[in-house]
Amino acid sequence: RLIVSLSRDGLLRFSLSRRRWEWDEEKIQSMKIPDDVADFLTNSIGRLPPDVQAALSTLSCFGASTHMTVIQVLEAGLDLRLKDSLEVSVTEGLLEKTDDTFQFSHDRVQEAAYNMLNSQDRRAEHTRYGFALCIH
Repeated sequence: RLIVSLSRDGLLRFSLSRRRWEWDEEKIQSMKIPDDVADFLTNSIGRLPPDVQAALSTLSCFGASTHMTVIQVLEAGLDLRLKDSLEVSVTEGLLEKTDDTFQFSHDRVQEAAYNMLNSQDRRAEHTRYGFALCIH
């Protein structure tokens, strides 16, 4: 994730003409890179559009992986738009998609997305998702 972040920010890039990696060492050293992996991942998720952050938080309530059927039930029952935002998360390397399942690329990513919800919101979201699944 750190290398992807540096590349996205233009601080690390591959020069085709020189056929080597180049970086801006001064800017990289001046960056505030959290020592804690969880903080780094939370910051990475926080840079994403709000709908992508919300979709990750929703998915995190279901654990490490979630079948597409659950996502479809939530979209229909709660009028959520998750799939497109989750696809963005796949592109960002936060999720992996295999067949009909979205899976967090690492347990720390799932943890960071889950911790973006405060404990009161977590309870409310779990209840809301549970009712949507029961009604279906």
